[in-house]
Amino acid sequence: MRDVLERESKWEVDRDFALPRLDDLLDASRVEETPVELTSTYFDTAEHDLLAHDLTLRRREGDDESGWQLKVPAADGRVEVTAPLSRDLPPELAEIVNGAALGKPLRPIARIHTMRRRHRVLDADGQLIVEVDDDVVDTTSADRPARAIGWREIEIELGPHTDRVPASFGARLAAAGAHPAAYPSKLSRALPARPVPAFAGGSAAECALYDYLSAQIDRIFAGDVRLRRGEEPIHDTRVATRRLRSTLRVFGALLDRAAATEIDNELRWYAALLGDVRDCHVQSRRYADRIATLPPELVLGPVAERIRSTLLARRLASRSALAEAMNSPRYLRLLATLQQWKSQPPFRKRIRRRDLTDRAHRAAAKADRRLRTAMRDQRDESMHRARKAAKRARYAAELLRTAGKSGRARSDIRYYKDIQRVLGDYNDAYVSTGFLWRTATSAGTSAGENGFTYGLLYADERHTMTAARQRLAALAG
Repeated sequence: MRDVLERESKWEVDRDFALPRLDDLLDASRVEETPVELTSTYFDTAEHDLLAHDLTLRRREGDDESGWQLKVPAADGRVEVTAPLSRDLPPELAEIVNGAALGKPLRPIARIHTMRRRHRVLDADGQLIVEVDDDVVDTTSADRPARAIGWREIEIELGPHTDRVPASFGARLAAAGAHPAAYPSKLSRALPARPVPAFAGGSAAECALYDYLSAQIDRIFAGDVRLRRGEEPIHDTRVATRRLRSTLRVFGALLDRAAATEIDNELRWYAALLGDVRDCHVQSRRYADRIATLPPELVLGPVAERIRSTLLARRLASRSALAEAMNSPRYLRLLATLQQWKSQPPFRKRIRRRDLTDRAHRAAAKADRRLRTAMRDQRDESMHRARKAAKRARYAAELLRTAGKSGRARSDIRYYKDIQRVLGDYNDAYVSTGFLWRTATSAGTSAGENGFTYGLLYADERHTMTAARQRLAALAG
């Protein structure tokens, strides 16, 4: 497979639209014009689950660009994942979309035929500045095969080193009668209008709670696609599950309790799988950095290699367990429920702003109590409980800020984020001490190794825990 970043915009034009000149967009530029005929068959579930997550899967045949193409949202455009043309959907692309499709079968949903006049504007060195495609489009949908529609549009795609469409050309398009397209893609225009389930929010508080829940669900789905593509968005996906679980805990009285409890349990299961992978990655970097700072004479034996190989083996096993879980019926049921919550959040009653405020303040009060307990007894378990409570207080304040209570919420976010960071450092060091102790006992009985360097690292982690306690005392006042 091959990935290409695509940054494009679309303009609606009439059938008799005259394309403005392109040969003077840049000094010494030239234009290559080519006629292209393309036929694309788009695939999705019967409920259009891929389209709901801005994913587009098609099989394209034509004068060029033939093959399978999956378009995935990216921060600055869309990534087009391509595979060679074949009769059936390549298994690697099927795997990438399996989560977003909720494990459902994919079928053709539309066929789009395009007669294109391609204009490639090149600089003096032959590098692509921008591609301007003048498309005459005819489409049919699987739902209404007898209903064909057609239109003409201009598609502008930026070259790899071009930041934006030249302003002069945008002005020319507008002056010639073009205007930005109302549809983000040809597919969205080709499909027949259909009712899209949406949350009909009532109060501002309900909308704030829904928006926060929905944002975390979107991040979980986006993380699913990236994980299946072989990327490592473990941290972002894990944080989204934490925010979602925290919201269920803090504001659970406002939700259907059975539904919230079930999803909380499933999210905890999924978060644990993500955590096993993430923790190995974080620890590998942590120990590599620590060992690199030690004088060479204090590194006795193959310390770095033993730690690396131990964590790598654990990480590969954890990644395999995660991949297996992501194709399990249990995980797909979790995604299906989260998808349903996007249109039907499990609100138990009408929610008022005061309901959010009261529960966010309770979360803050609980975090303060647990912090005082941790400072008093200095137990590792108490530190862990205080860290979890600080997270919930911070995330509750984030939601409260979106509901219009920005004053105290903003200061609470900063405060509990600092507390969370310090307690996170403490927890990382605490986990490391256990790993180092176990590794040292094994190395101490192996030929050519001893536990000296592990003892140094262990002592360093204990020092980190002490420093975290001191920083925590200063923050807590």
